[in-house]
Parts: sequence; C-alpha cells; structure tokens
Amino acid sequence: MPLLLMAQQQNTIRGMVLDTKGQPVIGANVFLKNSYDGTSSGPDGSFSFSTTATGPQTLVAAYLGYEQQEQQIVVSATGTSVRFKLKEKLSQLQAVTITAGAFEAGDEKRSTVLSSLDIVTTAGATADIFSAINTLPGAQRVGEEGKLFVRGGDSYETKTFIDGLLVQKPYNASVPDLPARGRFSPFLFSGTTFSSGGYSAEYGQALSSALLLKSNGLPEKTETGVSLMSVGLGASHTQRWAKTSLALTADYTNLAPYTGLIKQHIDWEQAPETKSGSLIFRHKTSDTGLLKVYSSYSASHLALTQTTPGQLRQYVELGNNNFYSNATYQELLTAKWTLYAGLGYGFNTDNVQVAEQQIGEQDQSAQGKLMFEHQLVQPLWLKFGSEWTGRRYAQEYQAHATSQTIGSGFEEMLVASFAEADWTISPKVVARAGIRAEHSQLVDHTNLAPRLSLAYKTDPHGQISAAYGTFYQLPEAQLLRVNNQLGFERATHYILNYQHQQNKRTLRAEAYYKHYDNLVKYNPALPYHPESYHNSGSGYAQGIDLFWRDRKSIKFGDYWISYSLLDTRRNYRHFPQQAIPTFASRHNLALVYKHFVPALKTQIGSTYAFASGRPYHDPNRAGFNQGRTATYHDLSLNASYLTNIWGNFTVVYVSATNLLGNSQVFGYRYASQPDESGTFARQEVGPPAKRFLFVGLFINFGGQGIHH
Repeated sequence: MPLLLMAQQQNTIRGMVLDTKGQPVIGANVFLKNSYDGTSSGPDGSFSFSTTATGPQTLVAAYLGYEQQEQQIVVSATGTSVRFKLKEKLSQLQAVTITAGAFEAGDEKRSTVLSSLDIVTTAGATADIFSAINTLPGAQRVGEEGKLFVRGGDSYETKTFIDGLLVQKPYNASVPDLPARGRFSPFLFSGTTFSSGGYSAEYGQALSSALLLKSNGLPEKTETGVSLMSVGLGASHTQRWAKTSLALTADYTNLAPYTGLIKQHIDWEQAPETKSGSLIFRHKTSDTGLLKVYSSYSASHLALTQTTPGQLRQYVELGNNNFYSNATYQELLTAKWTLYAGLGYGFNTDNVQVAEQQIGEQDQSAQGKLMFEHQLVQPLWLKFGSEWTGRRYAQEYQAHATSQTIGSGFEEMLVASFAEADWTISPKVVARAGIRAEHSQLVDHTNLAPRLSLAYKTDPHGQISAAYGTFYQLPEAQLLRVNNQLGFERATHYILNYQHQQNKRTLRAEAYYKHYDNLVKYNPALPYHPESYHNSGSGYAQGIDLFWRDRKSIKFGDYWISYSLLDTRRNYRHFPQQAIPTFASRHNLALVYKHFVPALKTQIGSTYAFASGRPYHDPNRAGFNQGRTATYHDLSLNASYLTNIWGNFTVVYVSATNLLGNSQVFGYRYASQPDESGTFARQEVGPPAKRFLFVGLFINFGGQGIHH
C-alpha cells in the first residue's frame, strides 16, 4: 500500500528561559519531547522555533547546572508562548556534592551516560546498546564477538545490570565467529551508564566493568507503535492509567530475505530467525513509590555449513530459548530513608548440533536484593544492603556415532552484603568508602572487596577523581562445570581521572592500571580433566582513555572523539606464557558525528572506527600469539527522517556499515594437524558480509492522554 505523507503547517513556539532570580539563561536547550524540533535560548533568554506538531505536547528546557523542566503545552496555528524558570542544582560544575544518592566522586561521574536517542542515532550501532558503547573510550572492537571487551578484559568480565539486578544472558545466542547483539531495546531505558572501571560496591561479580541500565518510569500517555524493517517487523502498545501502565511488545526478525539479496561469506542453511516479546508493568504505589515489572521471551534458530581450515565442511545448527524477568520496588520511607527491593529470574537453553555431535545447555538463575539508603547528617549518606544469587547450570554432550551421553554442571548459591559511605568533606572535596563481602557455596570461598574514591573540584567546571578497588568474579560456567573447586578470580583497579565540562563540551582524560590474580589456567593437553584446572593465572592492563564531546560549536551538530591506548598481557587459560590476548588491540579510535538538518527534518550520523592489529597465534611460526591482523577501518552512515503518516509521528531510518567496503580480518583459524608439507592451513575470520544495510519504518499511533 503506498504511504501518504501529509504536509503539515508550520506552527511557532516562542518564550523565555530565566533562572529563579529572573536573569536570562543563555544557551538553554528548548525542544519538544520525542522530536528533533527545538532551539537554544538567546542572550536575553528568549527562544523561538517552528514545528509541524499540533495539539498537546511536552516542551522541555534543559541547561547544564540547572534542573530540567517540562511544561505541557497546546501547539496551535495562532502561536504558543511559554515561560520557564529554571532552578539551579548542585552538581560537579558548581560544587562537588552528594544529593539523594547521586555520587559525584565515584563511578557515575567517571562513567559515560548515553541516552536512548544517543544509542539509536549512533551510526554503525544499528540501535544495539553494546555496539554504541563500543564507540566510547575503554571499549575494544571485537568484530567476531559483538560483545563488550573493556580495558584488556575478556567479555565475561563485563556484567550487565537492569535496575540493579544482574542479567545472566544479555546477548542473543550465537555460534563462534558470528557477532552477537544485545537482547534489549535501548528505548526501554531512561539511562545507559557505562563504567569502564571502579564501579560501586553495590555491584559485584565483574572484574572489568559494569553496564548499568535504568528502565523507564511511568510513560506519559497511551500509544501504539508499528515497525517495518528490512529484517522483520514489530508492534507495541502502551496503556497508561492514572497511576499504572502496561506495555506489550512483539517482534519477528528473519534474515533469510536479506541474506538472499546481499552477498554473504557464510553458507546459510537457515538464516537467523527470532520471535520475541516483552511485558512491562509500572505502578505508582505512592507519591514517592514505584513498582516495576519487566519480562521478556525470545526463541531463535539458525543453521549454516562452515568450511574448516582443512577445507572440510561441517553442519552447525543452533536453537535458543531465553526468558528474563525482574521486579523492583523503590520507596522514599522518610525524608532520610530510601528502600529498594528487587527480584530477578533468568532461564536460557541452547541446543547446538556440530556435525554428528549434539550439545545441550541449560542455565537458570535467580536473584534477590534488598538495599537501604540513609542520610545520617547533611554531608554523609550511607547505602547498605544484601543480595543472594542462585544458579543452576547443566550441559549434556552426545556423540551420534556412539550414542554416548556425557553430562556435567553445577549448582551455586552466592550471598553478598555491601555498605558504602558518601561523605562531602567540603564544597570542593567528596569521598566514598565502600566494602563488599561475598560467599560462594559452590567453591566454599569468601572474599572481601574494598572500594575507595575521592574527587576534588579544581575550578567551577572541572574536577580530578581518583579511585581504588578490588573486584572478584567466579570463573565462567564452562570452567566450573569441569572443576567446581576453583576459587574467585581477582582484579585490582587504580584510576586517575580529570574531567572538564563547560558550554555543552566535555573533556575527560583517564589513566588506569589493573592487576589480575587467580585467573584460571588449564593444560590444553587435558582440556576436560578437573585436575588440570587451577587459579594460578595472572596479568595486567594499563593505559589512557581520552574523550571529547562537543554539542556547542556546530549548530545542530553533536560529535565525540574517543581514543584508547592499551597495554595488556596475561597468562591464563591455555596460554603457555604471558602474552597479549587475541581480543586486545593497542590503539582504538572512534569519531562519531551527528547533524540535524531542520529543513529536511532529518538527522544524519556517521561513525569512523579504527583499531590497530590484534594478535593471533600462528603455529607455523615460533612463539605464541606472535601474529598481527591488519588494522581495522570502518566508516558507517545513517539517517533518520522525521515525518507524519496519516497524522502519526513517523521515522524513516536507513543505515549502512563499512560503507567503503574495507577488508576486515579479525583473526585466523588454523587446522589442528599440519598437511604433508608440515604447514598448518589457515582460514580468515571476518564479518558475515562486507556491509550491513538496514532500512526501517517506525510509526507511532495514538498519543492519548492518561486514562482514569
């Protein structure tokens, strides 16, 4: 059916942005929520802009150092006039202050926060949270994985938390050398905080990094959405009542039509197909209390024929089912006491067939958490709580030729308690001291992890932060199922940071050193023998991360530059000596630019990514991990066109990765045995296709007010 694009009359919104003293606020962002329509206030605080929107709208005024303010307005052809009075807030730009649990000296001010819109409009990310995070300093691009590798740490060392609860399986299921994507839509979250090290004692079981996802509160209105994409389709509906909301989503993706049109480097037997859905319930229990429930389910399937380095062909098939749910409740008990309680549950099954072998895996986990925050006196806040995590993991291996079945697995109960004190020593100095204790029933070990951080305000716009912390993590499930007597792996972080923010510009420089102890090693000649596994591995990672973001210099423009210098080595797993891991590149650079063209109602984005060569082990040469891949280059573009279809807000989105068609080699696979000449044959590991193209049409229907 042809789509009717409705021309809209331009309506004018004008007004003033003042502070509480009646003085003009110069350069404040004023915009219609959920749109690109907006402007900045002038020297006298006035603003004026045109929009095609009509009827009830939410107008937002925001400026660094002031509390963001929203006003409900009605846009009409006769013009709309609005007056804002913004209230100053204490932040790291005026004073280093702790208020209501917002910590200025620790992880959240050294971390980088991306909005949902930031993630969706970052070229090359294709609306994937983890891909967008890879444009930030500290993250490593590992194309064959698609996961987060942070500061010399393996992907399992970065954990994902939704509303404070651990997500055991945050990525879609995949097979080796096929990149995974995150399971969750960025629009589910009001904030995405990436802490590349030194995170709060509230969180544990992550050696390198924590990705903290905070879900949205009550939606503003009832609405329905439909998405039509080159790889599938989706639908959503949100119903809003006075104090309650319920949202349902359903999505279907099938890459078969796409892979039939775009040349692939993979011999697909069945291109990836996924059916998924979610339920989100929100209820305001009181003026200060909110109950959130989130549940999601997905079922996926793929099959392909792989060619091995020895030119043998083998069939690989993967079926996955995943369920995740959490419920959280937060309430301000008194002016100085806050309660948080949460429950989480996850269940994941993978069934893999490789040639004549069948591998089935079940991973089930549950978590409970209770936490309180209390203000003892004005400059001192306490946060303390406990949590427990239960996990049941099982793997079953079957060889069709012998009909022999081998089972392995474990059951685990991890109990933890934590406490932190945030102390405003002076208007220029803030400190945090925290400690976390964990006990594992499986390995019968207890750890004690201290965390310390300090911030000093150097001037009205900048501060220096320092942090120290010890972090523990149980070994991966694939290791524990062989030997469940292994102990905790450990990393110790030392971080020094400088950050300057002024006029919508941010500069951050951070130096760090990370030391690893008790990493798991095993003898590759005895890969499934429990006695060959032990906690004798070690390593280090050190480097410098630089970040610059500018949303001021270019009108309607926003760009950031990330650079990471990494020096890391470790002796773990099957390594015969200390060496650079295969996922680590010494230099990583990302240039991200976004520009809104008002006349076209279009935002255009570009991302250029560079990474120096990564190591790989070449058995045809002396040494270990002595090879280096070619440098990685990727230029990606996207565009979002905002329009109306049948009077409904609509976005047309197109994107392309690796637009220049650069050859990308992530590493090599070698044959297990040499040929007649004594040479080990090899095969490149690269992306499934040279480029990935995506087209999507997203329509938002309704927009009704609150139902009583």
